[in-house]
Amino acid sequence: MGSADSKMKGRLLLEDGFEVEGIHFGANNSIPGEVVFQTGMVGYPESLTDPSYSRQILILTYPLIGNYGIPADDCDEFGLKTWFESAKIHVAALIVGDFSEQYSHWSAIKSLSDWLKEYNIPALYGIDTRMLTKRIREKGTILGKVIMEGIDPESIPYEDPNIMNLVQQVSIKKPVDYNPKGDVKIVAVDCGIKYNQIRCLCERGAHVTVVPWDYPLKSSDYDGLFLSNGPGDPQMCKQTIQNISQLIKEADYKPIFGICLGHQLLSLAIGASTYKMKYGNRGHNQPCIYDNTIRCFITTQNHGFAVDVANLPKEWQPLFTNANDKTNEGVVHTSKPFYSVQFHPEHMGGPRDLESLFDVFLDQVRAHKKGNK
Repeated sequence: MGSADSKMKGRLLLEDGFEVEGIHFGANNSIPGEVVFQTGMVGYPESLTDPSYSRQILILTYPLIGNYGIPADDCDEFGLKTWFESAKIHVAALIVGDFSEQYSHWSAIKSLSDWLKEYNIPALYGIDTRMLTKRIREKGTILGKVIMEGIDPESIPYEDPNIMNLVQQVSIKKPVDYNPKGDVKIVAVDCGIKYNQIRCLCERGAHVTVVPWDYPLKSSDYDGLFLSNGPGDPQMCKQTIQNISQLIKEADYKPIFGICLGHQLLSLAIGASTYKMKYGNRGHNQPCIYDNTIRCFITTQNHGFAVDVANLPKEWQPLFTNANDKTNEGVVHTSKPFYSVQFHPEHMGGPRDLESLFDVFLDQVRAHKKGNK
């Protein structure tokens, strides 16, 4: 179903020598990246603009992509883009089974292909994404590169994003304020923050100041601290980890809430460790068990690293556990208002069953501000 005037071929080459050919759409550009897959059925505008996918070649397992187009670049009451998770596309390239140039949706103003061209992002369709996904599940996440027809593959070297400080690349450079009339002040550390995380805080009455990943943090500057999601290996964010470590040791502590990479950074700050997963969890249907209960929540996820809870300090405990692979999905302090989750309770393209965690956080912030620790 691809565009009639776009029959140029392209190839996805993997570092192990495997390659597959597809039909090009989007930008005519060759690029390397880490090859990962995502199992969500909807939400490609949100996924492509998620900074956590920075420098990754994203395989979407749902077979038909592009059929509802791309919406207008509108902003909400807080000045945040309504339909996107950041100001630009962050994936390195896109791989899909079938692509629909003809789109139909009340909010759509352009095709997926045209949108990708605006950000110089290449894409391929006509590829067996099920086969590719099974290969990654069996062998693990692998480096790859998308090579357009006529380009020498040797001219584009493989590139491992996990040895880069991707957070430094995607984080803002100076603080930005949202909803300044809010009744509590939240400092949100931007490690690759998604707009809907800021929105979830603002909608609940918070004044949010988003700061760079390595910004010097002072508990006197806020009522609560939020740690965002982001790309890459959390251990690259040494300055952020050091800043968090100092804050949790303060006698006059204040509530802390982390999501995804923010969860990993908080865990590293308390002395736990992280590790790279075989292929990660990326999709909208990951079941998580609330620890010490039989209650299960379906969550949206996007991560390639996980926290090892074997060496959690004694005053910390697991909060959620993935029901599929048994990896950790959250930690919580036993007596202080510090907690974090690996999944995305705010995600716009998937289930929002646990968006109430933002209510829990702000309830703690307001109670703490009133002196109720």
